[in-house]
Amino acid sequence: MAMPPPTAAGLADLDDLASAVGAVQLVTRRPLFGCPAIWHDGGKPFMSLWGDDMVFRLAGAELAEALALPGAAMFEPMAGRKMNGWVRVPRSSSSDWYDLAQKAAATPLG
Repeated sequence: MAMPPPTAAGLADLDDLASAVGAVQLVTRRPLFGCPAIWHDGGKPFMSLWGDDMVFRLAGAELAEALALPGAAMFEPMAGRKMNGWVRVPRSSSSDWYDLAQKAAATPLG
């Protein structure tokens, strides 16, 4: 699967979500698999843009809840290479992105 280019709307959404999370935690924006992503400052990534979809690192019940959203699926940066704990949530479920960003930022880094 080729990396989809980020959309202008997606980049604006990523920046808005990063600002909201950044009000509580120190975060930085840098690439993940060549896509814009938000990282804990000095730590690990927890949110990324994939084309026009948002990708979040979650665990347990929060991961299951995110996967239950319409169109959501485990994140596969390459076909057949699912990333454990990462869920891809389409723009059609963008009303849930703010909540997911907060949960992803709070997900333990372990």
